[in-house]
Amino acid sequence: MNAFKNIFKKEKSNIIVECFENQIKINGSVVTFPTNLDVLSKILGEPDRSTRRKTSYIYSWDDLGIYINSASASFVLWLNFLISKNNHQYGNTVPKKLFTGVVKVNGKEINYQNTEDIKLGNLKLRNLTWEGKNIPYAFYIGGLPDEKPIPKDKYFIKKTNEDIIEFKDFGFKISIIQVLMYDKELLKPKFDLYEFVKWYPNRKIDIEEEGYNPIPEVTQYFKDLPIQKSLAKEITEIYQDGGDEIYLQLLRFGDGTENYWDIESVEDANHFPNLKKAILCYAKDIVLGDFKNLGISTSWL
Repeated sequence: MNAFKNIFKKEKSNIIVECFENQIKINGSVVTFPTNLDVLSKILGEPDRSTRRKTSYIYSWDDLGIYINSASASFVLWLNFLISKNNHQYGNTVPKKLFTGVVKVNGKEINYQNTEDIKLGNLKLRNLTWEGKNIPYAFYIGGLPDEKPIPKDKYFIKKTNEDIIEFKDFGFKISIIQVLMYDKELLKPKFDLYEFVKWYPNRKIDIEEEGYNPIPEVTQYFKDLPIQKSLAKEITEIYQDGGDEIYLQLLRFGDGTENYWDIESVEDANHFPNLKKAILCYAKDIVLGDFKNLGISTSWL
């Protein structure tokens, strides 16, 4: 029976990655970024493990030394290749073996353990280090597709004549933004971190360098963003989850242990008369009881 099953098991062979302008090939198969887990599984076989982190999933191909770290299996921006056990960021969630395949750029094999960033049109090959260490633990290949020009005023905070909710608690506010902007798509524009940093006119923001901490300009955008009182009736439930879009916009490479957005006060609940339920993961302990005292059914995620 085992021999029969092995007929259908994808052979773990050496990996050849070929990089061209705006195109990546893995063992001859073209991978277009953003890609998804199904596409990668057809080329690499099914991943050996998946690990749920608070803000993302890690899918690992243990024998190949390849993994992805993504908020969604359907939207994978880059593919990671483990080249050193000097990995302090994801611990034992990454592959058990190192990547030993061949990487070529425009037909020429490169030493991927010691290379500068390589621009490939809209794609990139880049070494990853942890906390500024000189020894890379992995490199990634991937990036964003061509995009339409971003309107110059897209992320300007526009004045409104409508009455605005005055929030006391930032953690509470972003829980509301998740519902209105990403769940119900009533709050415009829908904020996209990668688009925002391309649009931002005052300085160059490098997500790969700065995305391990809240980016001040991004945080300030959400603090300044007005929410009209007319939208308050739409809020019947708050459901916090570390994988929510709002948290991935505020901190791209978080590990789920952050407390930047903990709800500290339920005072803002008074603006939302239809709020009847709250499922929490970013909140101070006392908040649970305070919500319940307001007649709002509340529990931890």
